[in-house]
Amino acid sequence: MEKKETAKERILRTASDLFYREGVRAVGIDRIIEESGVAKASFYRNFETKDDLVVAYLKQYYDVLMKPFDDAGKRHPENPVEQLYDLIESLGARVEMPGHRGCPFLNAAVEFPDPDHPSHEMVFKYHRETQRNISQIAERAGIRDPETLAAQLVMLFNGALMSAYLDRATYNFADFQSAARLLVNQRL
Repeated sequence: MEKKETAKERILRTASDLFYREGVRAVGIDRIIEESGVAKASFYRNFETKDDLVVAYLKQYYDVLMKPFDDAGKRHPENPVEQLYDLIESLGARVEMPGHRGCPFLNAAVEFPDPDHPSHEMVFKYHRETQRNISQIAERAGIRDPETLAAQLVMLFNGALMSAYLDRATYNFADFQSAARLLVNQRL
């Protein structure tokens, strides 16, 4: 027997799709209510404000986008260098997904430049944890200056995400892959 989707889950699923495809500011609460098929009272029972919904949307993406780190560790438990290569593959493959529109965290940071906006905590958490996870794997791999490598890989990855979004026709995953591997190999 399938579990029926709750109103909160429907709201979050609908909002996540719309926010990612069209941008957070472009999508109003009334549209989310209409497309999710919930009553206005139900929406506000689950999310007091749109900002609360934006934070939930980013939290959902955070959970999904941290999974490649666990997966790489499971696939290569005794080989941190292979974990790094695995991450390069899995993180870089995100741009190949249909409907790719950049990074939800970078998009939110651009849409909400005020550092006091509630979304910023999740944006910074995602980038901080991504860099920290890469640095820890790099350290286990014996990489010289793992923090610098992690910062470089995150910068390269963010650039790849946006390049693929801005010019999908000329984006080449192999360019990202070879540049990222080069950075890793230079520090081994």
